[in-house]
Amino acid sequence: MKKTAKALVEEAMAEVTTYTVEQARALHGHPGVVFVDIRDVRELEREGVIPGSVHAPRGMLEFWVDPASPYFKPVFGDDSKEFVLFCGAGWRSALATKALQDMGMRNVAHIDGGFAAWNKDGAPVETLEAHKAASKSARE
Repeated sequence: MKKTAKALVEEAMAEVTTYTVEQARALHGHPGVVFVDIRDVRELEREGVIPGSVHAPRGMLEFWVDPASPYFKPVFGDDSKEFVLFCGAGWRSALATKALQDMGMRNVAHIDGGFAAWNKDGAPVETLEAHKAASKSARE
């Protein structure tokens, strides 16, 4: 093995914008910021979600962000927004943020410590069911 996962994460962390939970909480709810949850749906079901966040599974993220992809999601097409990624502990989101930067996005960052740090800090969390209901209401 030429590089370990830890080495990849360390390299990504050196190149991406990383927000502390305190900094991320200050951005939460701001209309110019989109929180992007890249965790697996089973993690969302088990642990809850950050209110107002968008779920983009790690395995689909690059495809959902790329306007040329058949899987493109319009939420990612607004260059005026900042996208703040998070995962469980901040490792996957560091790699994902780096990948999006490599694709040309400059308005992307991630949360140090991920959802675990967010939750530990007492930041807002809701159940996945409540999140789905709130998202449905917002669309109607």
